[in-house]
Amino acid sequence: MELHAFDAAWSEHCSYKSSRRFLKNLPTSGARVLLGPGEDAGILHLGTHDGERYAIVVAHESHNHPSQVVPFEGAATGIGGIVRDVLCMGAEVIAVADPLRFGRCDDPASHESHVARGAVDGIGAYGNAIGVPNVAGDVYFEHGFDENCLVNVVALGIVNEKDIIHSYVPKGAEGWQLVLVGKATDPSGFGGASFSSLALDARDAELNKGAVQVPDPFFKNVLMRASYRVFALLRERKVVAAFKDLGAGGIVGCSAEITAHGGYGAQIELDKVNVAVEGMPPEVIAVGETQERMLWAVPPDFVPELLRVYNEEFGLPDVAYNARATPIGEVTAQRRYVLRYRDQIVMDVESEFLTGSIHDELPYTEKIYHRAAAQELPALDIQRIFPRVLAHRDVCSREPLYRRYDSVVRGRTVLPRGAADAGVLAPVPGSRLGVALAVAGNPRYGSIDAAYAAEQAVLEAMRRVVAVGAHPIGLTDCLNFGNPRRSEQFGGFVAAVEALAHAAAELDLPFVSGNVSLYNETSAGRAIPASAIVACIGSIADIANVVTPGFKAAGSALLWVGSREFVTGGSVLAELLGDKGTLPRIEYDAERAALAIMRDAIARGVVRACRVVADGGMLTAVARLAFDARAAGRKLGAEIDFGNPLCEAGGFVCEIAADSGMDVTGTLQIGTTTDAPELIANGTRFDIERLYEIWSQPLAKLYP
Repeated sequence: MELHAFDAAWSEHCSYKSSRRFLKNLPTSGARVLLGPGEDAGILHLGTHDGERYAIVVAHESHNHPSQVVPFEGAATGIGGIVRDVLCMGAEVIAVADPLRFGRCDDPASHESHVARGAVDGIGAYGNAIGVPNVAGDVYFEHGFDENCLVNVVALGIVNEKDIIHSYVPKGAEGWQLVLVGKATDPSGFGGASFSSLALDARDAELNKGAVQVPDPFFKNVLMRASYRVFALLRERKVVAAFKDLGAGGIVGCSAEITAHGGYGAQIELDKVNVAVEGMPPEVIAVGETQERMLWAVPPDFVPELLRVYNEEFGLPDVAYNARATPIGEVTAQRRYVLRYRDQIVMDVESEFLTGSIHDELPYTEKIYHRAAAQELPALDIQRIFPRVLAHRDVCSREPLYRRYDSVVRGRTVLPRGAADAGVLAPVPGSRLGVALAVAGNPRYGSIDAAYAAEQAVLEAMRRVVAVGAHPIGLTDCLNFGNPRRSEQFGGFVAAVEALAHAAAELDLPFVSGNVSLYNETSAGRAIPASAIVACIGSIADIANVVTPGFKAAGSALLWVGSREFVTGGSVLAELLGDKGTLPRIEYDAERAALAIMRDAIARGVVRACRVVADGGMLTAVARLAFDARAAGRKLGAEIDFGNPLCEAGGFVCEIAADSGMDVTGTLQIGTTTDAPELIANGTRFDIERLYEIWSQPLAKLYP
């Protein structure tokens, strides 16, 4: 029993034993931070409505290995787990997002395509069933992910700040009851934490499937609504409680942490655990990672009401076999973690020893990228190459994938998935407060320089929320890398964390939640591209000021705000030209200046439309604005003149009223909008309808 418990608790996935010392360098405090990393989710102040202070709860996780082995179930349980992390802070879950990285899916019949379809279907099936909108995400297709897909997930919740529930017991909790809530414990997911801390081996595919949990989103829907009812009762009766998700490490991982992090111990009676299969050994009951379970720590006199809500009012036993809320132990003053099974003690260890800060100081090779001299770009045949850019797997429309997601359920969505660079919601009923969410992380950069990719992920995620009119208030990260016991792989991880810390400090943005996913490589040693994936949360004081999609009128000025460095390193254009190129410089003074221009213009209401310049370059951003107008029934186009319109150096393309009176210092007017559905770039004409057809079709073969 103890060997299995420590195998889970001290795994890389649970303990962060080799990464924690570097993660401490990330900035995690700020004016908006109510709770940084350390509990199930981070919390940021959103705003005030009717005298009440509201907060956004955010969590960011990965479910990579399970999704590669069993795509549908692995990705679905990723959504299920991240939703519980937010729910357990006392929040109403309002949105999810999914940054995805798959292998090349050029052949719809390939295994890579099977993984991509299965993961997307799993995300959609779970999110739709629990009634939570999927409002943001991205996807890349690269050979580096052929054998190790990445399924990262983000969830948002809304909570009144006075109603936040913590993931550990408070002082004075001795004698509190530990109440397990949810599905009956079964053997599924046994060894999941250890499995996520190993390199995948195709020869073990069938064996590994047993470490993947089984999702049940319809049961989760009931479980969430029951928990919301418990939240209301806690508020009414002014009862303090603790609540935590049963994720990696199962009952042991959760009950040990919820008590030890409050300075207490626990005594658990495994015979009281509701099980789906009789006769399971104690280690399977204690460490198995059956989905749809959570753990309450509550005062004894609240237990009857807690059981009544889950078991009678919401009828958990009638929804799934032997599902229920059931007391399984208590909080003890003695700081020991004790498990009993069939009247015998099967585990008795110091709580802090089990849950404490185990360290594994691995060696690493310092990774330094040496910037090459910028090379003059060759003359481009825009007529020939721009359609290829739009059809590129990293640029073309993702609508064939995300149309499987409901992005407007519950009626709080302001900008749905795909409508703009970020999703926007109005999370507080009756309020004009808004929240924006965007993700970023370019694996082409990661293949060249892990640190640069991490910095750009911060910048691009931040730009995306700014482009819809939001004020960036916080970040999350999911750090996906190869085997940390290979010094060059761990060196890339270390460099990426240092880069994240630098970018966040330069932009005065804190990290409030995150995850580390290592061992993303095959048994043959083929690691994924370095993938630091970042999410940015933005606040909006008045949703009436959201920048809506698409060109609005003919005769508007088109402004470029941002870097105009004509280099192609890591770009789609570089890949199509067969040229590595030079990575664009990151100049934080210029970034801050561009952000100041955008914020001022949006605050004064002169920005009619905006798109971030990213994959595919500035010309792609202009085309997307025309596509957005087309979707709204406006037949508008643009005429632009720019040195290299396919350059991906980051910035913004904005539509501004020609008579706006805006101070354009620091911007460049690149053209105007027109009343004809065509795009004219440096004298070359394109039909908008034809461009849209080229852009919208490539992924249809993956999802016909």
